[in-house]
Amino acid sequence: MKHVDIYTDGACSGNPGPGGWGAILRYGDVEKEISGGEDMTTNNRMELLGAISALSMLKEPCHVTLYSDSRYLVDSVTKGWLFSWEKLGFAKKGKAVPNTDLWKQILTAIRTHQVDFVWVKGHADNPYNNRCDELAVSQWKRIKGL
Repeated sequence: MKHVDIYTDGACSGNPGPGGWGAILRYGDVEKEISGGEDMTTNNRMELLGAISALSMLKEPCHVTLYSDSRYLVDSVTKGWLFSWEKLGFAKKGKAVPNTDLWKQILTAIRTHQVDFVWVKGHADNPYNNRCDELAVSQWKRIKGL
């Protein structure tokens, strides 16, 4: 099974507001940057979309180490919250879990690939995370016309 490192980040100008996501996929010596954005969204949605978009680029099942500065993303998977939400029909304390549509896509991806989620400190010393932040910010700036 191929091993791929993925770095992701999301950003939003206002919450909700214009947002962007960025991701870098690394396989051996090959790196690919991808990014996108939405006109009216939230930071959490952009964090999830960065991961989903990167994982969707993989053409076959892979072992993935996915690095993110989003505790929302990493903790929801590594602490088992996502799987509890699924068992409860994506409800928590009688309310719908936010971003259920995206969480279902994350579940599909992690059932296709072997994904290890790793939290990294944002805006710190990880050059890949910092580059993903630049990609994400450039997308919301593009949407805002800046």
